[in-house]
Amino acid sequence: MKRNQLKELGLTDEQINQVMDLNGKDINSVKEEVSTLTTANENFKSQIAERDKDLKNLRSQVKDNEDLSNQFKELQGKYKNDTTKLTNELNQTKLNNAVDRKLSANNVRNVKAVKALLNMDSVKLDDNGNLSGLDDQIKTIKQSDSYLFNEGTKQNYEPSNGKPATTDQTQAMIDVFKS
Repeated sequence: MKRNQLKELGLTDEQINQVMDLNGKDINSVKEEVSTLTTANENFKSQIAERDKDLKNLRSQVKDNEDLSNQFKELQGKYKNDTTKLTNELNQTKLNNAVDRKLSANNVRNVKAVKALLNMDSVKLDDNGNLSGLDDQIKTIKQSDSYLFNEGTKQNYEPSNGKPATTDQTQAMIDVFKS
């Protein structure tokens, strides 16, 4: 999506900026997820390659030797623990990314500051990528610390150089008195 394409559709510069901001947020969240999954995939591949190599070496050496059999069992346990650890790290990374995306969607000004206020023990991520236990916490933080959230744009302040502010009604009354 390019700015000139949006301009051809008749959008104003402000609308184009808003569309580009939304698109940028979507792209950044997808990039984070791809990066996370790529890193996890590379870690898993290297662990599996190392495990397969070690197991192959041990299988070729294991005849009826009890020491080698024990070493084989120890390595199997080690790799099982490593796999469990990597799976837990991947799940934690997925949870953190999902929380970051949810906070960004709620217009948080400083994700790190708001995350410090969250009780992450009660936030869970299911297999479908849905978060539970976060919405209520965000609502509570919005009520207690609303300054942490971007509530939209404010109207521009235009001073009237010491003259009273005029509205459409007061301007109509002024025009009536002038005539």
